[in-house]
Amino acid sequence: MASMSLEDLSSHLKKIDFCMLSTNAGSGRISSRPMSNNGDVEYDGDTWFFSYEDSRKITEIDAIDTVSLTFTAPPSLLGKPGIFVAVQGAASLVRDKATFQDHWVPDLERWFPEGIETAGLVLIKVSASSIRYWDGEENGEVTLSRSAS
Repeated sequence: MASMSLEDLSSHLKKIDFCMLSTNAGSGRISSRPMSNNGDVEYDGDTWFFSYEDSRKITEIDAIDTVSLTFTAPPSLLGKPGIFVAVQGAASLVRDKATFQDHWVPDLERWFPEGIETAGLVLIKVSASSIRYWDGEENGEVTLSRSAS
C-alpha cells in the first residue's frame, strides 16, 4: 500500500475550503467550529485562519495551544469515497499586519469589513505535527518534524 506524502495531501486539501477547528475548552471539554482556510491552500503543514481577538477560540488557544483540524471532501462523481484528513498541531496567534496581508483574500471582507485594518483582527497559525488520512482505499499518517522558531 502506497503512502501519501505531504505534497499528495496538499493537492487534496486545495479542494477543501472549510474544516472544523477543535480547541481545548477546559474541564475536559473540546470545542469545535467551522473555519475557512481563506483560500490559503499551498499546504506545507501550516494552516491559517482569521478571527476576532475577543472570540472564545482565541481565549482557548491562549490557554492551551494544542488543536486539531478535520477536513472532509465529498465522494467523487465516480463513487470513490472522499478523503478525510485529521491534523494535530499547535496554534499560535499572529498580530502582524504584514502577515495579515500575506494571507488575506478579498472574500474575507464578508466577515472582516475593514480588511486587515479591522479592529480586533488576529490570525491563527496552526502548525501540524501529524496528519492522518483516510480515503476509502488507503489510510496513513504523515508526521512532521518541526524545528523550534
